[in-house]
Amino acid sequence: MHTTLLAQLKEEARRLGFSMAGVIPAVPARRLDAYMRWVEGEMYGRMTYLARPDRIIRRQDLGVILPGVRSLVCVGLDYYTMRPPDAIAQDPSRGRISNYAWGADYHDVMTPRLEALAAWLAAQVGGGVRHRVYVDTGAILERDHAETAVLGFTGKNTMLIHPRRGSWFFLGEMLTTVEIGDWGLERQSPISDLQSPSCGTCHRCLDACPTHAFPQPYVLDARRCISYLTIELKGWIPQELRPLLGNWIYGCDVCQSVCPFNRFAQPTAESSFYAQDWDAAAPPLLEILVLDEASFAARFAHSPIKRIKRRGLLRNACVAAGNWGSETAVPPLITLLSDPEPLLRGHAAWALRQIGGKVAETAVAQAIRRETDPDVRGEMEIRD
Repeated sequence: MHTTLLAQLKEEARRLGFSMAGVIPAVPARRLDAYMRWVEGEMYGRMTYLARPDRIIRRQDLGVILPGVRSLVCVGLDYYTMRPPDAIAQDPSRGRISNYAWGADYHDVMTPRLEALAAWLAAQVGGGVRHRVYVDTGAILERDHAETAVLGFTGKNTMLIHPRRGSWFFLGEMLTTVEIGDWGLERQSPISDLQSPSCGTCHRCLDACPTHAFPQPYVLDARRCISYLTIELKGWIPQELRPLLGNWIYGCDVCQSVCPFNRFAQPTAESSFYAQDWDAAAPPLLEILVLDEASFAARFAHSPIKRIKRRGLLRNACVAAGNWGSETAVPPLITLLSDPEPLLRGHAAWALRQIGGKVAETAVAQAIRRETDPDVRGEMEIRD
């Protein structure tokens, strides 16, 4: 019965649109000790929720999340669409967006499907079933659990890599009080045929990282990661790191783009993940810098980008504009010197200092005289 249920659940996951699925016992992650060392090193930056005692307890015992939990269902959903042409990706007048955020918000795509999978499971086994679903939101070491469920192996860039499809896929989880299947059956997977795949001697991802965010293989210092700096960090981007961000304004794909396993990646069948055009994947900075709250909300209503709000995206665009160095960006940056948001006034001033020229310098000098926020004044007064 259980083996049949396991096979049926995987088939239902595929029917719902997931690219892969695996089921494991709801026990602590195998590399929980590595996570604790990472927390002790404070490599989480401002993401202090990752070190909160109540969150750590949940990672140590999934039963705290769902009392009576027996099984953990791990699913993956491919999101790779296409590689942008060099003329687009390397154009400094455009702000690059990570591939996963070109289209629909993956939370909105995956969460209803996981709930549907949970409802299907409850219908198979009868009443009394309880569950919780997560898509990049719960206190779960999802990559470690997904590796145990044989959805891939952990690469030196800390990404989960499937040897036959690369690393361009999202993860989601369902905790359930149902005991599903013969756990040994999970080892009968295409990955288990590949004799323990690994990165071997390859270190392309470590070498390619613009901010040197990997102090050693398999360890990511989030404080230097472009994805952290442009998404998770809510405040000031450290000045010494700004020039290293290039034209990334939401996330970063560098360590995945250079990974040899991603040559096997196939375009996703999920049509909502595709960009409508290249302006959605790498929008002109001049368009982003002039967005007000209403136009930002309208443009990114169904995108994961909405989560960093206008202040976050325009902050990142200011940095990219400073790195671009074109006087074309001076007018919208000058306008941002009067923005109600201090974070934008300060980053706009930095960008204008980077671009230089009489118009930019005069605008910053005039803005200093009316500025009352000490952090913004500090940005405006700094000269390299």
